[in-house]
This record gives sequence, C-alpha cells and structure tokens, in this order.
Amino acid sequence: MTIRKKLLVMAVAAACSGHAVAADDANARIEELHETTLNLIQLLVEQKVLTQEAADGMLKKARAQAAEKVEQAKAAETEANHGVVRVTYVPEHVKRDIQEQVRQEVVAQAKQERWGDVNAVPEWLDRLKWEGDFRLRYQNEVMSGSNAPAAVFDSFGQNVSNSTEDNVAGKVRLRLGLNANVTSKVDVGVRITTGNTENPVSTNQTLGDYDNKYSLVLDRAFVKLTPYDDLTLWGGRLPNPFFSTDLVWDDDLNFDGVAVSYAPGAKEPLREYKPFVTAGVFPLQTIEQNGVTQAEDKWLFALQGGLEWQPSTRTRVKAGAAYYDYRNITGVRNPTPTNSQYDQTAPGFRQKGNTLFVIDQDADNDNDLNESDYLYGLASEYRIVNTTLVADFADFFPLHIIGSVDWARNLGFDESTVRANAPSYSGYDLGADGYQFKLTVGYPKLVEEDEWQAFIGYRYVETDAVLDAFTDSDFHLGGTNAKGFMIGGQYAIYKNTWLAARWMSADEVTGLPLAIDVFQLDLNAKF
Repeated sequence: MTIRKKLLVMAVAAACSGHAVAADDANARIEELHETTLNLIQLLVEQKVLTQEAADGMLKKARAQAAEKVEQAKAAETEANHGVVRVTYVPEHVKRDIQEQVRQEVVAQAKQERWGDVNAVPEWLDRLKWEGDFRLRYQNEVMSGSNAPAAVFDSFGQNVSNSTEDNVAGKVRLRLGLNANVTSKVDVGVRITTGNTENPVSTNQTLGDYDNKYSLVLDRAFVKLTPYDDLTLWGGRLPNPFFSTDLVWDDDLNFDGVAVSYAPGAKEPLREYKPFVTAGVFPLQTIEQNGVTQAEDKWLFALQGGLEWQPSTRTRVKAGAAYYDYRNITGVRNPTPTNSQYDQTAPGFRQKGNTLFVIDQDADNDNDLNESDYLYGLASEYRIVNTTLVADFADFFPLHIIGSVDWARNLGFDESTVRANAPSYSGYDLGADGYQFKLTVGYPKLVEEDEWQAFIGYRYVETDAVLDAFTDSDFHLGGTNAKGFMIGGQYAIYKNTWLAARWMSADEVTGLPLAIDVFQLDLNAKF
C-alpha cells in the first residue's frame, strides 16, 4: 500500500472511530480526532495528493459513516440498558506501531517532496554552488632616490610610468563565482570580478576615483568535463590548470582556450604516488587578415607532467616539469615607416622587463615622434622550461612547514639574435633564467579564528626568463628584470576572515637603476 493510500485510510479511520474511547473523555477525543482529520485532509489537498472534489467527497462519506456510527452507538446504549456491553479495543502497542509506521513514511515523503518547507527550492538550485571573496588593501610603493627617471625608461620601451615618487593607495577586489553541476560529468563555471579588460593579471580597483562606480568583468566562463574519474577537460576562459607559482603565472591570471588533465588516483587519499599530465592550447591573440596585415595569430602550447608523493599523512611532496611554447609573439620590424603590416606583432599587453625594440625601423631617427608613440615588439622568442617543487611537512600538526622551489629558463632566448634586434640594450646583461625560493610556516589555509601563517622568500628573474605580461604583478610592481626578497604573514581574526601583510623589496638585475619596495596590508573575507 502506498503512503498516499495509507494517509487516506488513516484519515477515514480517524473520522470513523470517534466512539471507540472511554465515556469520560469521549467528547474531547472526538473533537481532537475531528480537527486532526480535517487538517490532514487539507494537507493532502495542499500537497496535491487529493483534489478538492475528492476531499469533499471523502468528508461527505465520512459524515455519513459517522451518522451511521451514532445510530449504532444509540443501539448499543439501548442494549447496554438491557445488560449488553460492546467494547471496541485496540491494544496500545498496536496503536504505537501504526503511528510510528505512518510517521516514518510521512516524514520520508515530506522530506522528498519538501512538504511545509518554507525554504524549499527547486531541485536544480541544489546543483548551483556560489563562492567568493572580498579584499580591502592598503598599498605603499616606495621608490629609491637613486632610480633613473621614468622618461629614460621610455627610450627602451619599458612600461615605467613612475620611478621616483612614492605612492600610497587603497584598493579593493571582489570576486564572485558560480559552479553549475549540469550532470555528474559536466560542470559550468562562471566568475565576475572587479578590474578591467586591459590588465589580465590584476583584479584590483583603486580607490579615489571621485566616488565613481566600479567596473565588473567576466573573469571566467568555462565548461569542465569529467568523462572518467581520472580525466578532466576544460574549455573557455578557465582557471590556471598548471601546478605552478607566481614566478611564471600571476595568481589572478586565467587562460583562454582548452586544456586536458590526466591524473590517475588523484581522488584516492591513501594512494602514495599520484602522477599527473596536463596539456593545453591557448590562443593569445587572434589577428584578422585583411590583405595588409602580415602578423599571424599568437598561441601558447603547454605541456606539464609531474608526480605527487605522499608517504604518510604528515608528508606530501609534489613536483612538476612544464614546457610553455609561445608562437608568433616575437616582434617583426615594418619595412618602411609608413608600412603597418607588422604592427600587430607588438604584444597586446606587457608589464616591464622583457627586451624590446621599435617595430618601425626608422622611428629612432624620427624627431617628430615621442618615445611614448613608438610601437615596440619583443626581441626574443619564448620557449620556457619550468620546474616546480613543493614539500609540505605536518610533523607539528596542525602547523605545517612548506618549502617551494621554482626555476624557469627561456630556451628560445638567443643572445646574439636579441642584441641584433635591440642594439639599444648593449649595456644590459641580458639573461633567460629565473628562480624563486619560499618557506612558509603555519596553517596551510586560514579558516578558523586565530589560525596564522608566516613566510619568507627570495626571487631572481632575468630580463627574458619568462614573459613579463603574465608574471607576478606585485613584486617590483610587475614584470621581469628583478631580484629581491619578500616577507609576510597572515592571521585569522574570525572564521574565514583574516589580516595579511607583506613586504617586497626588489632591485633591477641589470640596466637602469630601479629599486622598488612594496608594502601591502590586506583585510580578506571569504564566503
């Protein structure tokens, strides 16, 4: 018998059993059963188990049966007056069993169909997961008094708008993401952030724009497929799929394109060895061919392999080796000053540090142009080998000691070719190597109140070790050709709310003097 039929039977039974009680409380019990029956039938109508017509019919029938019971009761009373006694008796344990069985079935169906749940939402909303964070930052940029003027950097094409004046600013960052679980094997991710479409490595909004409103941008929009437990495919604008640090990729950077990752055993927590392979194809710039433009589409092809080793619950070591191959990003000089066929070989975005040259071959001798009007291209090719190692020791659990080493070399860098393309850099000690060391002590992630973390590190990155457009935007205020240390810490003042502070002191590796110290104090809230 289904639960709906049982509910109907119980309703009718309740309506028809009002005189099977002792005489001293018969009226009270009958009234109670009467109200209970009416409420139950009304609930069945509201939950669309019964139609209103069926409910009315049932009540009409119940009233008729009740009237019949009254007549039977009168007859029984008459018989009692003549010494005949009739008693309907249901044992208490049978009553309890019936009540418990019905209660369990009603609760089960109510949970499934969400009867009476004021917070009930359609099932598909349960497959949506929201996440986000907010950051309020105070940033102080301290310039050395011995730095070269910004105008001198312009003559090399370097993106240095200020090199001598200290700056203090407030910044905010808001990120709000949505993950939609379409099926067990398909997810769609979307994230909006503050920031703008001109800078791929920053989502900050600087305070002090005369109380003007902020911009919001679509930071991520991707589909993720998991046809098998160990295989994942992404497509669209997706989060960084590679195991890396901010030596090569800024933390705020996302990728346009497709990626695939194969990680056998990644979801098995007790597995000691977990290998992984990740590959991706990412269009950097699509260039429309119009009969004049000779520049070709720019691409990034990437491949990474690695291994995670977890010999115990307190030790985890992860290593990865990657190859990042950029295609068609080196600048090409225009044949004549009036020709623009190779203008789009200039990078679509750059910070500072990479070796550059003027694409217009006569621009250096054109006194009618300012250096800021020149169009610069990258003098080197970029085929980067990157190895990353992170070791996490939790012998003092819940505290962790985490050490990381990251190294990168640009195999596409050929010094003779670069110097031929950019003769103005003759005094620079050009290079293609970069590395970073970092030691972190404390909680790996700050979640609960009073959790903390402290770190210290050192970075050295030569002019063309990595593409300056995509590396960390905070150290040395972004780009390559920088060396120095970083120190900082974080402390959780509430659950999912923490303060963070860090000091980064960086100098140039070669060329014009440019020493920049950056202090950041952040209030973070994650939800």
